Amino acid sequence: MLLFLLAYLGGVLTIVSPCILPVLPFVFARAGQPFMRSTLPMLVGMAATFAAVATLAAVGGGWAVEANQYGRFAALILLAVFGIILLFPALSDYLTRPLVSLGASLSQSADRGSRKGGSTVVASLLLGVATGLLWAPCAGPVLGLILTGAALQGASVGTTLLLLAYALGAATSLALALLIGGRVYQVMRNSLGVGEWVRRGLGVAVLVAVVAIGLGADTGFLTQASLASTGTLEQSLLDKFHPQNPPENQPSVVMKGGDAMMSANNAMKGNTSNTAMMSGTNAMMMKAAAPAEPALPVESTMPSLDGAVQWLNSPPLTAESLKGKVVLVDFWTYSCINCLRAIPYVKAWADKYKDQGLVVIGVHAPEFAFEKNVDNVKQAIGDLKIDYPVAVDNNYAIWRAFDNQYWPAHYFIDAEGRVRHHHFGEGEYDQSEHVIQQLLAEAGKAGVASDVVEVKATGAQAASDESDVKSPETYVGWQRSENFVGTEGTVNDAAHTYTASEPQLNQWGLTGNWTVGSEQAALNEKDGSIYYKFHARDLHLVLGPGADGKPVRFQVMIDGKPPANSHGADTDEAGQGTVTGQRLYQLVRSNGPVADHTFEIHFLDPGVEAYAFTFG
Repeated sequence: MLLFLLAYLGGVLTIVSPCILPVLPFVFARAGQPFMRSTLPMLVGMAATFAAVATLAAVGGGWAVEANQYGRFAALILLAVFGIILLFPALSDYLTRPLVSLGASLSQSADRGSRKGGSTVVASLLLGVATGLLWAPCAGPVLGLILTGAALQGASVGTTLLLLAYALGAATSLALALLIGGRVYQVMRNSLGVGEWVRRGLGVAVLVAVVAIGLGADTGFLTQASLASTGTLEQSLLDKFHPQNPPENQPSVVMKGGDAMMSANNAMKGNTSNTAMMSGTNAMMMKAAAPAEPALPVESTMPSLDGAVQWLNSPPLTAESLKGKVVLVDFWTYSCINCLRAIPYVKAWADKYKDQGLVVIGVHAPEFAFEKNVDNVKQAIGDLKIDYPVAVDNNYAIWRAFDNQYWPAHYFIDAEGRVRHHHFGEGEYDQSEHVIQQLLAEAGKAGVASDVVEVKATGAQAASDESDVKSPETYVGWQRSENFVGTEGTVNDAAHTYTASEPQLNQWGLTGNWTVGSEQAALNEKDGSIYYKFHARDLHLVLGPGADGKPVRFQVMIDGKPPANSHGADTDEAGQGTVTGQRLYQLVRSNGPVADHTFEIHFLDPGVEAYAFTFG
């Protein structure tokens, strides 16, 4: 009940959010008409449409996103027609006769429609649905909490109810605005006698709002020009009602520290305490396990592999069809440095033991939104030369079935379909291979080798120098950002020009004009930079081009100089490189003793998006 109240209050605060401003003209356009037959149906239509579209977004399917984009386009057309009718009443019959003649006659005959009642309700409800499609993208931390829980636990009736509570809160605040706006409207009409001009003014306001929304100004310029930050207000509600360490079985934000991720119930298998997951490159808290025994214990039955949005390199596989095979399930995501360093071993095992009955399945569970793009995943498995089956788990269905919490995570399953061993994070590769050998031997395979593979990985896949890594994984987006240089932090979701400061160890900063979003920072103009004072052999940065996909040139400097022979796999000795796709880029590989260094990457073109630093 408390979460429902939180969602409702977050929706109420939407009225002071800049992204709601373009919707207000549509609300005020209904001023002076009966509340029950005009205002209320429109608000109900808005709230219901918002809840429906947001529920589809929570499901995470790409088709829902596309459907919303088409709905948004259709809504813009409908509302533009409405604005033109208000502005030029004489054109209404001509514009609407072949399409929505009933809606046109209602818009032209407001008084008659009010008297007839039912037709006014239909017109208002239709306008509410259209406005709701435009309103759906307006969200804050409260809505983010709801959608995050849905991503982890799966969309449900509870998710829809929470979204509806948020939508009803916003509808409540809009209804109050309408009451106030309606009184102003009536005063202008009754005392000044300029009702027709008010009507036309509303038409102009509607058309201006449609243009603003169509150009993206509702989430761009208006965000920058806002005087009130609903994010701060909503976040204060989160802090008050939803503690940082939620109790078990409460949804929490997906987090990743190297290879670790907080699960939906924020608890580890076999351990009900609420513990934060640590990086696989450092110390890591594991599941409670019994002391080592000669025979591998049976941990559970192999969970379902249903729910993948697509299978690559294979038709869909099932737990039942894999009976008789030894199976290794590897949870990974292609921008995760820990996953990339483990993949050479997984590939080597797949090649070495495939003729003896080992089946390796990669489950790609995305961390960032761009990793949900199946074409990006296809590109990644092509670049990595992965030829074993990969399940694209965009909705975390397989992730949840295994109750997994880590990138990377390896589950070892015997020929009878039982989970016999698991390993989280990097390392212990010899032990993992011996488990494969033992399970193959139990399955009756003869001549199973007892030696282990030798892997000589290069570039970002080379093993890290764990003993000398003193810099943590660092996110650039405000949702999980830490250690930004200076006391004021970033200006969230708005374009801002940053200037350089002197960083301390593990602090980072920006120069130039950037928009820092929840996941990434986007460079708005050329000649912007990111800098970081780090201590590690390797420095990686997850980068991608802008929405237009144009390559972005960059130059890397270390302590103010080109990297020379300390350049990474994605730069040359002069520090030059190009961002061509959304992936992890290795920018520094120090040649010599590891020490504190100040890294800077300067972008010569606009549009780049930066997500996270990792080190090795």
